[in-house]
Amino acid sequence: MNLIFKRYGLFGLLSVVLIAFDQWTKSLAYNGLRVNGPIVLIDGVFELLYSENRGAAFGILQGKQWFFLIVAVAVVIVVLLFLYKMPAGKRYYPLFGCMVLLASGAVGNVIDRVSRGFVVDFLYFSLIDFPIFNVADCYVVVSAGLLILLTGFFYKDEEMDFLSMKEK
Repeated sequence: MNLIFKRYGLFGLLSVVLIAFDQWTKSLAYNGLRVNGPIVLIDGVFELLYSENRGAAFGILQGKQWFFLIVAVAVVIVVLLFLYKMPAGKRYYPLFGCMVLLASGAVGNVIDRVSRGFVVDFLYFSLIDFPIFNVADCYVVVSAGLLILLTGFFYKDEEMDFLSMKEK
């Protein structure tokens, strides 16, 4: 039981740090970019450009804040259950990190939705006209990419048996 408390404690601490960083960057964008306009970092390639996203990725599901709240709560519950079932050991540190990133990204964007009614986005790759995104989005995308790589190439099937619903 002590391991679970330590795991959740570390998870909570790391998540708070990542969420705080996300919220700080969004605050800077809201207070600076919204008022003063964009900042071009690499001309024609990358800039900081303020945007208010009231939907999901690429602006879908505009105004469905309740839906995003339910999804974020579900993500956090699944992550906490995952952490509870995950075996101990250094071998699973990468999975632990993915769970921290995933939950932090979900919570970071939900904080915006609840407090502002929209998500502050500000990272823009103008070279490819990629949709504007934020730090929490980066957490989620990096987590998803790492999960795909880890489960596809790093962990053996039997190392992921802890996810099985079957009785042992």
